[in-house]
Amino acid sequence: MENLSFVLSCVLIIAAIFIVAALFEKYVCHDKKSFSSTHYISYTAMFACMSGVLMLIEIPLFFAPGFYKLDLSEMPVLICTFYLGPVAGAATELLKVIVKLLLKGTTTAYVGDFANFVVGCTFILPASIIYHARPGKKTALIMTVFGSAFNAIYLLPKFSELFGLPLDTIVGMGTAVNGAINSVSTLVLFAVVPFNLLKGIVVSALTFLLYKRISPILHRNDAKRVSRRGGSAPAADAGCSK
Repeated sequence: MENLSFVLSCVLIIAAIFIVAALFEKYVCHDKKSFSSTHYISYTAMFACMSGVLMLIEIPLFFAPGFYKLDLSEMPVLICTFYLGPVAGAATELLKVIVKLLLKGTTTAYVGDFANFVVGCTFILPASIIYHARPGKKTALIMTVFGSAFNAIYLLPKFSELFGLPLDTIVGMGTAVNGAINSVSTLVLFAVVPFNLLKGIVVSALTFLLYKRISPILHRNDAKRVSRRGGSAPAADAGCSK
């Protein structure tokens, strides 16, 4: 029953995220550009595969327990979000986790993988709203606040429940790397908050530098495609671009 409850919670939260992304795309993303279904799906799949592979490259952090590791898998997701729109970004975020699970499996009873998707979406969706090609301090701050609260209120207790580990044991993992960590609140303060803030800033900066260089290539290909078609693609497959 506990596992079923976790699965149902995941499904509901994922559905809610996609609804929010669709609303963002419809009412907030004004610089829409039309894409064919083939173009939309192929680029989403391509960015998802790149993200899934990058998710396998994890960098341990000296200030956090071993299950908190930095990866750069959000970079292709952000680029896809800027290029195709928030819905494609959320789909890429979900698909990258599936790719990672197929390649490596899970070591956190799927809790960490689910967290990666949800916290990642709190990063990419605000980025697509604030300024499609210039994510920065605001999105990193949103990711930090939500990620930290989500860890403290839901993920750490659920991780403890599914693995059968007392919260004290998880806190003890934090104490082993930082003596100031002696409770769930200090674990969040001294490990989760710096982790989310660092990831947000690093991914934002790298994506900004990379997107500026590949954006002309993406849009030049769009122009060729539209020219071959003799007009714009169907409006049903709209995305966002800058």
